[in-house]
This record gives sequence, structure tokens and C-alpha cells, in this order.
Amino acid sequence: MAWFRRRPAAGGRGASREDLAYLEEFVRSRRGVEGFIEPRTTVTETTLLLIAHDGEWTRRRMESPQAARQFAHRLSMPIYDIALVGYPKRWRDYNARNKKS
Repeated sequence: MAWFRRRPAAGGRGASREDLAYLEEFVRSRRGVEGFIEPRTTVTETTLLLIAHDGEWTRRRMESPQAARQFAHRLSMPIYDIALVGYPKRWRDYNARNKKS
């Protein structure tokens, strides 16, 4: 039956201009921001996770991993593949602190 077939996430839909402006403002207004590319799954598009020095973070959809790399290079920001390096401890600590609040 076709009901149970999984469809891949819609392809090609990248960040809007507003998304990119928001990400740029996040990078410019915080210290030590690094980018982490989260791969596309059957449910979500490729996303760019930005994490500041204190663990504060934001995430937006990107068209592709290459688009995320180009964005990071344009802002002279380090960028990593989350599937290779994992989520940083400061991100987990930030989430744990805010969960308790």
C-alpha cells in the first residue's frame, strides 16, 4: 500500500532573505559563533545550526550543505559537519540550563 511510503523532504527550498539576514545578525551580535551543518533527512531539509560561545543557538533551513558553507565562508565563520563532529558540549549545557528555568 502506498500509505506507508516515506517521501523525502521537499528539495531545493533554501533559506529566505529574511532567514539569511537573521543568521547574519546572530553572527554579528554574538561572540565566538560557529556553524554546524545538519544533514537533510526524510523529515527536514538541510539546516545550519549557529552556536555562540555561551551555547546560545539558532537554526535555519539551508538549500544545501554547500550553501551553508558559502554562507559561513562569506562571514569568515568556522563551519563543521555535525555528523562528523557531533553537537558541542556548550550547546547541550545551554539547553540543560534553559530547560530547568
